[in-house]
Amino acid sequence: IRLTWDNYSVELVFVLFHSERNTRHGPVFSQEPSDSIFPLSFEDNKVFINCKAKGNPAPYYKWKVDGREIDMDLNYNLVEGNLLINNPHATHHGGVYQCIATNTFGTIVSKEAKVQFAYLQNFSRKPRNTVSVREGQAVVLLCGPPPHNGEIKYSWVFNRRPSFLLQDTRRFVSQRTGNLYIAKVEASDVGNYTCVVRNMMTNATVYSSPTPVELRRDAVMAEYEPKIEVQFPESLHVTKGSSVKLECFALGNPVPAITWRRTDGNPLPGKMKINHSNGVLEIPYFRPEDAGAYECVAENSRGKNIAKGQLIFQNVEHLHWVQTLKDAHMAIEANLQWECRASGKPKPVYRWLKNGEPLVLEDRILVEGGRLAVSRINLLDSGMYQCLAENEHGAIYASAELKVVASAPDFSKSLVKKSMLIQRGGEVIMECRPHASPRASISWRRGGEFLKDSKRRTIMEDGTLRISNISESDGGRYTCVARNPFGTSSSTGTLVVKEPTKITVPPLSVDATVGQSIVLPCEVSRDSSLDPTFKWFFNGKLIDFNKQDHFEMIGGESAGDLMVRNIQLKHSGKYVCMVHTVVDSVSAAADLIVRGPPGAPEGLMVGEITDSSAQLSWGSGPDNHSPVTTYTIQARTPFSIGWQAVRTVPDSVPGQMFHATVIDLNPWVDYEFRVVAINNVGVGEPSMQSKQIRTKAAVPEVAPGNVSGGGGSRGELVIQWEPIPEELQNGEEFGYIVAFRSLGTTTWKQTVLASPDASRYTFRNDSIPPLSQFEVKVGVYNKEGEGPSSHVVVVYSAEEEPSVPPSRVLARTLSASEIEVYWEPIPQTASSGKIIGYEVLCWEEGVQESDAEMVKVTDTVALLSGLMGSTLYLISVRAQNSAGAGPSSPAVNVTTKKPPPSQPPGNIEWNLTNSKIFLKWEHVKAMGNESEVTGYKVVYRQNWLGKSSVVETNRTSVELQVPSGDDYLIEIKVLSGGGDGSSSGPIRIPKILLFRVFNAAVKSTAYYLEYSMQLHCLIIVCIFVLICQPSF
Repeated sequence: IRLTWDNYSVELVFVLFHSERNTRHGPVFSQEPSDSIFPLSFEDNKVFINCKAKGNPAPYYKWKVDGREIDMDLNYNLVEGNLLINNPHATHHGGVYQCIATNTFGTIVSKEAKVQFAYLQNFSRKPRNTVSVREGQAVVLLCGPPPHNGEIKYSWVFNRRPSFLLQDTRRFVSQRTGNLYIAKVEASDVGNYTCVVRNMMTNATVYSSPTPVELRRDAVMAEYEPKIEVQFPESLHVTKGSSVKLECFALGNPVPAITWRRTDGNPLPGKMKINHSNGVLEIPYFRPEDAGAYECVAENSRGKNIAKGQLIFQNVEHLHWVQTLKDAHMAIEANLQWECRASGKPKPVYRWLKNGEPLVLEDRILVEGGRLAVSRINLLDSGMYQCLAENEHGAIYASAELKVVASAPDFSKSLVKKSMLIQRGGEVIMECRPHASPRASISWRRGGEFLKDSKRRTIMEDGTLRISNISESDGGRYTCVARNPFGTSSSTGTLVVKEPTKITVPPLSVDATVGQSIVLPCEVSRDSSLDPTFKWFFNGKLIDFNKQDHFEMIGGESAGDLMVRNIQLKHSGKYVCMVHTVVDSVSAAADLIVRGPPGAPEGLMVGEITDSSAQLSWGSGPDNHSPVTTYTIQARTPFSIGWQAVRTVPDSVPGQMFHATVIDLNPWVDYEFRVVAINNVGVGEPSMQSKQIRTKAAVPEVAPGNVSGGGGSRGELVIQWEPIPEELQNGEEFGYIVAFRSLGTTTWKQTVLASPDASRYTFRNDSIPPLSQFEVKVGVYNKEGEGPSSHVVVVYSAEEEPSVPPSRVLARTLSASEIEVYWEPIPQTASSGKIIGYEVLCWEEGVQESDAEMVKVTDTVALLSGLMGSTLYLISVRAQNSAGAGPSSPAVNVTTKKPPPSQPPGNIEWNLTNSKIFLKWEHVKAMGNESEVTGYKVVYRQNWLGKSSVVETNRTSVELQVPSGDDYLIEIKVLSGGGDGSSSGPIRIPKILLFRVFNAAVKSTAYYLEYSMQLHCLIIVCIFVLICQPSF
């Protein structure tokens, strides 16, 4: 493109086609200079002022100070964009600096930065005049600080002491003037005073010449009222968050006391700080509520003085952008509109810059505050623009780049769609959007013929071609032609017309029951060259067949039927079959209604409650597409097993009724209820259980059952019954009324038992003859009254104990620990009732009969065991019936035998031959106090749990016939008249090896562990022999 407008067109067109990674653009600041105070120091004589900008190509930099461009010389150097000041001087190099960044696209200027240098010069060496004062008079010593810049702090030194003068209520150093104020001079104040000034930034400290103070001896100063010498301004503007210090100090005699207060009477802020002399009031982090009038009161015995001042909250809002600028890439002859808006107090004013200079206004260029409008832009308008918002507190800058583009139409990034498939009867929209600056005019042609608007064809304002009601004749090649003053370009696409897709067998709405399976059909007719894709949606969500167990798509190329297996209630809803081809999409919908058992009824409430009924009401739950036919009510109590159906009024609750009365409840019982709905499909889920209620109390209705009695001791009438269960007691304070009378009499005797658990009552009267007949009945009562009584039954009184003892009692000793006792039963005439058993009493000689051991038996023979050997025992027997025991028989004497030998069989040897075990042991000799040995008992069994076999012999050896195949355990005991003696302990014989016969001798020991160790060693020896003699 040949243009005569500078070089801008070359740059802009290049930017348009360059890759995004290397996009060329104007400078943008990434770092700008800011207000700074630099300490002047002889050690470091260089200062950096930062400035950095991004741009492509990289920008170059210039600097201004106080509006003058800086010439780089010995004092100024550029380090990248930063300005380096060598050997700075406070006067020559302090000022307002501004950084300027420029590249081929334009120039921008940074915000202005005020640069200062902190320094502190020395005091004059000129001596200071002597100050003469009377004692009691006030004095002010002037500091007169030397030239300086930056924050400084004042102190005073007295008589060159190493520490600073301490301030108190009498002495005060003002940080505003640096002067030292002594409210009342004392004799101790005579001396030399030196003012010390320290620069807080450079840390430099200078000392003044001493000021001598001396006392005049001609008189003493009389007392006088306070005079406020140091006071704060009458009005002071304070910004939010800043710290304010108010100074106030008074001279006077006596020394005045300084106090602070608010004029409006409000308390001073809690965050307030007051120094030691009360001369400084500091309010940190100033807030609007801290504003107001403050007073400093100086008072002594001669009077008082007041200083007043107003703290005014200055609502300063720092400038910040609300709307900033954005780079603009625009076609030539277009209209540009930019707006920048800043917020701040005071309200800012706006200025516009182009390439770092004030914007020159023309007819095309209008500026209204933060708005800039440029009409019919041309290439000369390209450049860097800045909007500047400023008020008395500062300024902020917003930058943007305007690129003006001029180019011929270009389709390289927005070709007409190469191939467009559309169904017959449909509509096609062919977009034509070339990149062109200025905007191109668009025309369309089919083949060699340019198209004009018709009923079915429209060329829209943006160049898009729209054809409706497509027919086969519309197929072919279509070309979009774009023109502007810089050239012409075109792009071509092909329109292919296809037969539309139609759903020939759509899904139909259907009803189903839970558990069934159904198929929703979806068949289509289509263009033979197109492959349809079937998708199913359930309630608006695409069905993922890989994650659904209930859904499966079946069918061939032209069918996508949906099978729903084992239908559940959650499958109710709308199903949509959607069929896609590359040219069109069609869909059909059907509703599936799933009928199932009803849902749980809701809002179950319990109304009026009586002793046997409760009124219930509830709301209907979901019927799941099958109306509820009936409701059933279930109840649960602490005494029931789970939920039980209960009777109601009406007996069958219809599905349209939502209340019922539960009847036949037990009084004074805690109940919970729930409701279950039933429809033609089945039984639904139960409702939430009701809150627990208790029926009202009532008189008991159930009499005790199984009333009986009898037995007991002589003179007793025992009455028994089954207690009433708690759920039938009907109220509190439940108990029993027991009534009885002698058979044939008319008067009832009765007693009350207040225990609900009572099941027995005993009436005692020694005058009652044995086995007398009584009529008995048992009734019930509770707090509400008396209930029914049981049927009258006849109960016999207790029997009389046997009157005679058993006869012919004999006893014989069986061993050292057992005695057998025999006797004759007593005759029936000696007892008024049936003999139920006998009691055998046994006690040692010298022991009281009352301490005898007792054995109860039902026969006429008893075995007494666990006795001591060689001991004399006394034995008697007495009969027993239900009334008790009769008299004891005369005692008989019997002595147990000597105890068996305590020594077990020893030196046991055993041999194993085939399936025989031969045992041999040493004879046991009884001691003098032991029974003689009569023989031996051999007990053997397989393993520990096997059944034992016993062999008795009077010899000291035995042969046992045992089958092979398992271990055996053998014990040997001594037999004697006193019983079995001590055991040898178990002897383990291992499994018999049929292919090997061996003998072993094992010494007897009482410890099984020793046997096991010997046997293990024996087995190891045997294995070794087998290995060494394999042919044995």
